[in-house]
Amino acid sequence: MRTIGQHRDDVEALVAPVLGLGQEAQLVDDLAADADAGAGHGYRVLARAVVAPGPLPAFDNSQMDGFAVRAADAGTTLRVGPPIPAGTAPAPLAPGTAAPIMTGARIPDGADAVFPVEATAPGSFPAALALETVSVPTDLVAGTFVRAIGSDLGAGAVIVDAGAPLTPAVLGALAAAGIDRVDLVRRPRVLVVSTGSELAAADGPSAGPAVIHDANGVMLRAALAEVGVESRVVRVPDDEDRFLAALDDAVGDWADLVLTTGGISAGAYEVVRQALEPRGLRVTPVAMQPGGPQASGTVGIAGRQVPVVAFPGNPVSALVSFEVFLRPVLAHAARMPDARPSQELPAASAASSPVGKHQVRRGRVEDGTVHFVGGPSSHLLAHYAEATHLVHVPVGVAAVEPGDPLTVWSIR
Repeated sequence: MRTIGQHRDDVEALVAPVLGLGQEAQLVDDLAADADAGAGHGYRVLARAVVAPGPLPAFDNSQMDGFAVRAADAGTTLRVGPPIPAGTAPAPLAPGTAAPIMTGARIPDGADAVFPVEATAPGSFPAALALETVSVPTDLVAGTFVRAIGSDLGAGAVIVDAGAPLTPAVLGALAAAGIDRVDLVRRPRVLVVSTGSELAAADGPSAGPAVIHDANGVMLRAALAEVGVESRVVRVPDDEDRFLAALDDAVGDWADLVLTTGGISAGAYEVVRQALEPRGLRVTPVAMQPGGPQASGTVGIAGRQVPVVAFPGNPVSALVSFEVFLRPVLAHAARMPDARPSQELPAASAASSPVGKHQVRRGRVEDGTVHFVGGPSSHLLAHYAEATHLVHVPVGVAAVEPGDPLTVWSIR
């Protein structure tokens, strides 16, 4: 058996060359609507830096509702001029006047300060529009409550660097600068293949004495989306001819990587191993529980060479395998942290582990200790859903006692 580290290195060497395949343009509005910002689903990064085409703000504007005046008129009484709503181009400020101005409205030529409407007797608009004169505060200085042109960004300044994540604030800054389209790193495209004649087919019966529903395709697509990967799923029976035909058709010229689940163990109907080993897939069991059966390699599919990563079919095995072997390289390519937050904490209870394997258990951290959730079996997906951490019991440990230190990864 191979070690986890050996297989992880091989998967990275296989997958890394297909990541970062060029760039694609996207509308800023579409990115916001599709929730492609931030480090959640659909994480995206910029392929090139974006610079401001002009200053931001584009003109001096009022920071609040008030009166635009000359600071030199501080301590005097001025007549009230025409109001300045936001979105209008104001006339220059006449000498001896104060112009009612709304938040965000352009400061008129001749004005260099704003004092708030709260400083008047009415205290608010629209009542203060009826004033004939206003008294300017004695302590007013130039620049008070004025958002100066370029105070956020100067023309030509970098709004966001290449490789930066598209957080909500970044998208907002791009929109404010008038940027409507950006170039993004193209997301890898992964075909998820769930194998098994027991799986309910989309065009077949959804229930029966030996039919189960496909959890692997759903959960792996969600896991891929978290690290910015596009995916499609196909479900195929344990029939070599149908498997190969479905694979050729689905891969086409779309998929950069194929991720299969099931069909690589020592059974009689291991369709992935039987169909793809002759084409270049290498079955390489790993000293890990769950997730011992593993396979990878470059395989001829649809007339071209495509990297294939093959996980076991039991759902916990498949998801643990993704966390250990595939997520790190995908997260790194997406400029996300490529390691789950990790810490060492004491076990709250006893557990057993196969001494020759690295066991990955599911758990929760409570009161500074690790509590196991469910057993080690690879079909206990509901227990995985309850867990907040993956708990690592290393090779060479046959039994965990309360208080023993364990490494845990935070998965949510």
